[in-house]
Amino acid sequence: MKDRAFVPTMGALHAGHLSLIELAKSYSDEVIVSIFVNPLQFENKEDLAKYPRDLDADKKLAMSVGATQIWAPTVDEIYPDEPSIISAGKLGSKYEGVNRAGHFDGVLTVVDRLFKHVQPTHAIFGEKDFQQLFLIKQWVQENKIPVEIISAPLIRDKDGLALSSRNIRLGDQGRKSAIVISQALLAARESRDPQSAMLEVLASEPSFTLDYAIVIDEESFEEASASTLNSRALIAGWVNGVRLLDNMQMSVVA
Repeated sequence: MKDRAFVPTMGALHAGHLSLIELAKSYSDEVIVSIFVNPLQFENKEDLAKYPRDLDADKKLAMSVGATQIWAPTVDEIYPDEPSIISAGKLGSKYEGVNRAGHFDGVLTVVDRLFKHVQPTHAIFGEKDFQQLFLIKQWVQENKIPVEIISAPLIRDKDGLALSSRNIRLGDQGRKSAIVISQALLAARESRDPQSAMLEVLASEPSFTLDYAIVIDEESFEEASASTLNSRALIAGWVNGVRLLDNMQMSVVA
C-alpha cells in the first residue's frame, strides 16, 4: 500500500496545524487534511456553535504548506447512520473527561470514521491535546489498526501561549492572563515540587479558573511518583469563558 499521511483537524487552522502538515510531508508525498467539526466531542452545544469556522481560509493555508488534498465532509457523510460510540475507557473519564462527559468517546468514534474513509498509513496528532494523543495511540495499538500515529510537538506563540483555535476568543486582556499557564509549567519544570509550583503560579492570576493541574507518567498516564522517569505536567482552565489546555515535559530519561 502506498504511503498516505493524514492530518485530521476541526479547522480554524493556525501555525500549530501547519506544523502538523509540514511534518506529514516527511512521511508521504500524499498529505490529506480533513476539516470537520465533530459534534460528538462537544458536550456543550453553545461551545460547538461558537467554534470558529472559515473553510476557504483553512484550505488556502493547508495547501500553502503542502497539503495535497483537503477533505471537508458533512456530518451526514461521517455519520450517515446512528454511530456506534467507541468507549475511551476509564482514562476517558479522568482529567479532561471529568467536565467533558463523553468527549473522548466522541474523539475515538470520529477518528475511527475518518480512518476508514481516508485509509492512511500515517496520522499526525499534536501533543497539545496530550490525553487525546495517548488515548488514540492506545486505541490503535489495542485494536491493531494499521496506522502509525505520529506525535507532533506543541507549538507556542512568542509570549509562551500554546497555539489554539480558541485563542482568538480571549481578547487582549484575556491573552495576557492566559500566559500564566505556560509560566506555571516552566516554574514546575524548574521545581523539586512541580505540583505545588504550578498551583502557586496559577493562583497568582485572578482571571484564571483552574480545572486541573497534574503531573502524570507519560507511559501510563497515572499520576507521577518519585520514581517516574518520564513525567509531564498538564493544565486546564478557563480565562474569559474560554477553556485552555497546555502541557510540558517535566523530566525525560532516555
